Order: sequence, then structure tokens, then C-alpha cells
Amino acid sequence: MTDTLNRETIVNISLAFLLLAAPMLALALDEPFYISLATKVAILSLAGVGLNLALGYGGMISFGHAAFFGVGGYVAGISAHHMFEGSDFLGLFAATDQLLLIWPMAIILCGGLAILIGLFSLRTTGVYFIMITLAFAQMIYYLGISIPTYGGEDGLPIYVRNQLPVVSSDDPLTFFLVCYALLMGGIFLSSRIIGSRFGAALQTARMNEVRLATVGIAPFPVKLTGFVLSAMITGLAGALFAELNGFVGPSMLSWHRSGEIMIFVILGGVGRLYGPLAGAALFILLEFFIGGFTDRWQFFLGLILLGVVLFAKGGLMGLIAGRARHD
Repeated sequence: MTDTLNRETIVNISLAFLLLAAPMLALALDEPFYISLATKVAILSLAGVGLNLALGYGGMISFGHAAFFGVGGYVAGISAHHMFEGSDFLGLFAATDQLLLIWPMAIILCGGLAILIGLFSLRTTGVYFIMITLAFAQMIYYLGISIPTYGGEDGLPIYVRNQLPVVSSDDPLTFFLVCYALLMGGIFLSSRIIGSRFGAALQTARMNEVRLATVGIAPFPVKLTGFVLSAMITGLAGALFAELNGFVGPSMLSWHRSGEIMIFVILGGVGRLYGPLAGAALFILLEFFIGGFTDRWQFFLGLILLGVVLFAKGGLMGLIAGRARHD
């Protein structure tokens, strides 16, 4: 077990280093596109870190995390929209272009939404939980396409880039470093949560709720808290994704996006801290390189995913670093 842990630590450090080094190399080669590609990996990895907290450690197979991802994106997009028009939100609240205010708004709003969804969905298990989270996400998706003020089905362009103090968010490398720092912060937070007494309770709730209840801890509040924390992290990733693309649209809320985030986690390794990073990197590399030759690149992704599910329970991290204790 010690050898496995040491090997996984080496793999984790290597993944973090490679992601950091890639845009530096792209800058040296004057290839700015690859900086944006690395930024996309960092952002989608952060979304996967959020889902991994619920799925990998809490056993909550949520098919509705696109709701949090999209809501986080719309917070950034709507704020930029009102800044561009010089108007207030609902005529009541002044818009802001400061990311240090937009990010907490996205996190808090997604947390509140997760409480609402969790209060209903966490009273069920299995396929019922999956379908309820999907149903809530679809409700929010149809709400997004039904509001013409914010683009409806066409989405909402972000004409005014939201800002950070001291540094310029317009610079691709600077924005990558911000996203990278937030990803590392999300992974660190996840590790601290899992290593805490709450994390132990969350994992026990995944394995045996009755056993958790017998020691005097109610499983429902534990799972709800884990679900809310998961949604907050994914919502922050959504806000970053909107900034990266300069656009937010209903596709960020669709069930396809929920599926993609889940694929990141499964490919990389469910319940592995750096699994979402490994999975998101592989997904985006397949999309970019194989997608350059054929529009049917998802076929190859499906083959890899099938292989992982059938022969590599620990995902890519399991293949490289060995199986985790809970595998």
C-alpha cells in the first residue's frame, strides 16, 4: 500500500507539472492556442473535481452537475452583459466586472441551488437519484433557453471581459495561471475534506448508511453537505469556462455536459484526487487530435471508456499508479 501511495504521489506531481509546463512551452513556441487548450483542461478538471467529491467519495451518481456548471457560467455572463449595457440586474442590483465578486456569487448561488436539489434527490437512491438530478438539470436548461433577455437558445456573448485586481485577465497565460491555481486549490480543498472527520463520515455514508447512523451520525446532512460542496466547486468552474470562451449558452446546462464531466471522473479514476485532471486531459486531447481527422472521434473515446470500465476500475490513475484502497 505504501508503494502504491508513493507511486500515486509521483503521478500526481507529474500531472500537475505537465499541465503547468504545457502553456509555458506554447508561449516559448509562440503557439497561443495551446495556452487556451491547457486552460480548458484546468477548468474542466476543476468541474470534475467537484463531481468527484460527490460521486467518488460520496457515492452520489449525479447526472445533473451541468446545472451548477451552467449557472456558474451564466452568473459571469449576465454580470458582463449588464456591465456592457450599463444596467442593473432586475433593476435592483448593480452589475460588477470584478471576478473576485463574481466567483463568490456563482459559488453561493450554486450552493443554494444544490441545497434545493439535494433536499429532494438525496431522499432517493440508485436510478431514482440519477433521474431526479437529471430532471432538475433539464428544468434549468429549459429555463435558460426560455429567457430571451439573456440570449435564449442562441446564448449570451461576453463583450466585456471581467477583471481581476493587479493582474490582467485578458492575458491568456495569466488567465491560465489563475485557473491552474484554482484547480490546485480545489484539489487541495478536496483532499482536506476527505482527510477530515466529515470526509470519513461521507465515505462511510457511501459504503453503509446504517453503520453511520448506528454511531449517532445522520447520513442525510452529511450527504447533503457533500453534494453542496461538490456543486460549489463545479459552479466556479462554470464561471471560469464562460470567461475563457467569452460566451455562455444553454449547452453549458445540457445533459451532454453532465455526461462529459462524469466521463472525466470515470476515465481518470473515481475517487482519485487527480483523476479528474487525468480524465479531462485525455478527453480534450482525443477531441483535439483525433477530432482533427474525423468527426467521429467519440467512437474512439467510447472504446477507451468501455475498456476503462471493464478492465481498469481505477481508471487511468489505477493503471499508472495502482489501485487505491477503496477500489
